[in-house]
Amino acid sequence: MTKTQTLPQADRVRLEAVIGHEFAEKGRLDWALTHASARTHKAGNYERLEFLGDRVLGLCIAELLFQTFGTATEGELSVRLNQLVSAETCAEVADEMQLHLFIRTGADVKKLTGKRMLNVRADVVESLIAALYLDGGLEVARKFILRYWERRAIRPDGARRDAKTELQEWAHAKFGVTPVYRVDDRSGPDHDPRFTVTVEVAGTAPETGIERSKRAAEQVAATRILEREGVWQSQSIQK
Repeated sequence: MTKTQTLPQADRVRLEAVIGHEFAEKGRLDWALTHASARTHKAGNYERLEFLGDRVLGLCIAELLFQTFGTATEGELSVRLNQLVSAETCAEVADEMQLHLFIRTGADVKKLTGKRMLNVRADVVESLIAALYLDGGLEVARKFILRYWERRAIRPDGARRDAKTELQEWAHAKFGVTPVYRVDDRSGPDHDPRFTVTVEVAGTAPETGIERSKRAAEQVAATRILEREGVWQSQSIQK
């Protein structure tokens, strides 16, 4: 399906360099960057691409994990896969690429913050993967995915369970309580917000996390308690 090219040439050249692929069908890149709220654009919107890109990403990550971790169990591979294809990781890739500079949205979406804006950034990454798949095939899409996901796949904390789930189970078992999360601050522009979240578990000291989404900050805060209390082995946490 051919879409109308609307991305300025200078932006296209810059973005294709970051992606590592020059599109044969230029309109596909515009299609991948256009949110449904941008009704004035002729490129259409990325919702169908997002559907396809999610499946291509999952396949390539599953293949990468299967080849990289030859002795890992199905359970460990599943944990790693879930982390790598999550909205948080996809949004992290979008931020690394500075995709927010190229995404076209309507005014209503530009006012969104927190989780919903995180989802927009994540969705665009998935739609971009689909555009690469349609433009150059699976090998082109795989090359892009390896470029941005391979180092994330081999991180030491890649096989950890969800920190909030782990903390809740630990808090229930040790103190008979449920962790309580509190947003202390939100700062930064809409495309790159910073959330400061504190988690409290009655019976132990609280911890704080700072990240680009409320959920990610909660995960950092939960991780800090788990590492401090010796439930998890300590790893460096990037802010």
